[in-house]
Amino acid sequence: MKHARKLASLLLALVMVFALATTAFAAESTTISAPAGSSRSYDVYQIFTGDLNAGVLSNVKWGKNGTGTEGNAVDQTILEALAAVNGKSNTEKLTEIQKYVNLNSEKIGTVSNGSPLTVTTGYYLIKDNGPVNNGEAYSLYVVEIVGSTIISPKVGTTTSDKKVKDTNDSAANSTTDWQDSADYDIGDAVPFKLSATIAQDYANYTHGYKLTFHDKEDDGLRFNKESVKVYVDGAVIPSDFTVVTEDLTDGCTFEVRFTNLKEIASVHAGSVISVEYTSTLKTNAVVGSTGNKNTSHVTYTNNPNDEQAGEGGKTPNDVVIVFTYKTIVNKVTKNPAYDASKDTEKTGIDSDGNTEFISLKGAGFTLYKKNASGEYVAVGSELKGDDMTTFTWSGLDDGDYKLVETTTPAGYNTIADIEFTITAGHVDGDSPNLNTLSGNVTSGTATFTAVVNDGSLSTDVVNNSGTTLPSTGGMGTTIFYVLGSILAVGAIVLLVTKKRMSAAD
Repeated sequence: MKHARKLASLLLALVMVFALATTAFAAESTTISAPAGSSRSYDVYQIFTGDLNAGVLSNVKWGKNGTGTEGNAVDQTILEALAAVNGKSNTEKLTEIQKYVNLNSEKIGTVSNGSPLTVTTGYYLIKDNGPVNNGEAYSLYVVEIVGSTIISPKVGTTTSDKKVKDTNDSAANSTTDWQDSADYDIGDAVPFKLSATIAQDYANYTHGYKLTFHDKEDDGLRFNKESVKVYVDGAVIPSDFTVVTEDLTDGCTFEVRFTNLKEIASVHAGSVISVEYTSTLKTNAVVGSTGNKNTSHVTYTNNPNDEQAGEGGKTPNDVVIVFTYKTIVNKVTKNPAYDASKDTEKTGIDSDGNTEFISLKGAGFTLYKKNASGEYVAVGSELKGDDMTTFTWSGLDDGDYKLVETTTPAGYNTIADIEFTITAGHVDGDSPNLNTLSGNVTSGTATFTAVVNDGSLSTDVVNNSGTTLPSTGGMGTTIFYVLGSILAVGAIVLLVTKKRMSAAD
């Protein structure tokens, strides 16, 4: 009996009765068929039979799947109750109709892929068996058969989306709209947005409507649970959802769960449920074109006939990517053994194998990034080491930078500050990717070489040795020593003389 009630409740999602125009005489038989090429199948249940005249069913009798005895006349009070719900909502109509069909009984047939089923004129329920595609739902139909009818599913489609915003720290008001890719510095809080658009048949879900956002982040991102904000059609809602980060079985980083959207009065068909939050780009973030992926999908109730309101629907995965880059500085100086005359092909290597420049130890560098106010702020502390010749700053965003030699090797001249701009191009779409990377020097002397896959910009920075000024040698210094001694002796004699004169007085 309980099973029968559950099956009867399938009618709550019916897309209501509709009639097709026909000639004004009774029809003994007609056909029901599903669209050719469709993968869906439909079970057909006969509620009533009767004679059709001008769209009106008369001499109404119980059909094979009605709740009365097949072939017996339907009581006039039942017909009046059905007629009374004309003009009301589909949900109200279906609540009445469900009283008169027995879905536990053997259906009269199944239609699929264009194959017709011959039936007598009457009142039929056509039950959608699926299968459903991504984002789709099941549907049910009650059809007043008046002629050859092709069933097509009237189902709602739930969709989901994942986006990220991008910001250039070196420029004011540079934050983009929501898009599919972005680049950030390590330590930045990256803003993300999840959204789901509710299906158009939402009103049919009288048992409840569950919806869950599933979000999976790469290891280079750390979810900030306290940052979560939830919106319905742009208005913040403070409750009626839970953020879950533990005991997840699907490999996701976190989930945002709605046990029953029906409890949120503002939700309706076509509503957009959105979740905004931030995740921090960690020190182990992937540098380069592989990026740091964030993947999401939504599960939701897709069967309005399910009394348990389970989550049988699932939207496709949507991916956004956060990129980050690195700058590599190689400290070099001119090679005294290099002979330019032996480098006939101008490769920087002479015929003896000597390179034009060699690594130089003893330097220290500090990298600065310009903020939106135009001020340069240090990116970490000075990079320095007695044996260091290569200096790497990993996890950089696009923007304006300044490289300063804050420790100069002994005997060498300090280089002029190098100002440069990191610029990157990443393509949005279903498969976002990094396609360009460059470092444009605006002040100082350097040339950056970009490798997109590695996300790297590298350059050699040359230190020139100090200059030894010319000297003729000779007695110059000795003369100063001698003159100094004579002056010292004279001062002593003068002091003694003055004391004796003072004593004589």
